Amino acid sequence: MTASPSLTVGLLLFPNMTQLDLTGPYEVFARTPGCTVHVVWKTTDPVTSDRGLALVPTMSFAACPQLDILCVPGGPGQVALMDDAEVLAFLRHQGAAARYVTSVCTGSLVLGAAGLLKGYRATTHWMSHDQLSLLGAIPVDERIVIDRNRITGGGVTAGIDFALAVVGKIFGPETAQAIQLQIEYNPAPPFNAGHPRTAPAVLVEKTRAGARLFQDRRRAVSEKAGKLLGA
Repeated sequence: MTASPSLTVGLLLFPNMTQLDLTGPYEVFARTPGCTVHVVWKTTDPVTSDRGLALVPTMSFAACPQLDILCVPGGPGQVALMDDAEVLAFLRHQGAAARYVTSVCTGSLVLGAAGLLKGYRATTHWMSHDQLSLLGAIPVDERIVIDRNRITGGGVTAGIDFALAVVGKIFGPETAQAIQLQIEYNPAPPFNAGHPRTAPAVLVEKTRAGARLFQDRRRAVSEKAGKLLGA
């Protein structure tokens, strides 16, 4: 079994994020021997998710130590982060020395806006997958993508898979498997509709149509960020 290193993990918390993007990986990392997990934001004031759940940061940007694993979740609030100078500066600073720079869902777009995915293979939520190339990344349609020290996960629930993959890579498969068993992560969804490849075509189109206005906003900020990067 691989010896357990001591690592510091930082999960970015921000207003209007999708909480499962953060809480799924948090559950895995918090159960990993040798991991210290920080939930980081500009201040330590409570933050409200896109569905109304209040979450409390454990660490401010100013107080945050150098992280070994930097992780950016996604959600609707990601749009506001794409040109947030304070957030992007924090990510660039941490990303320059982090052992692993990672994301879940549309958190990869924020990493991209910070210039941290240029030339890297990456993934994100299926509805925003085409936006990765605007930021200099190489889109890959997989649930988890590992390219050197960049590890990105797909949409929302992929965060659990992502975190188990990170733990397996760093701490060894036995540690990751033990955590998977502890949390009884044994997916058996009642419907095979979790991805456009398997969902009914009419449902995929309806879902796209319902999100079109927001996706147009998201794409606009990705295009703007890409131009600033020269991607």
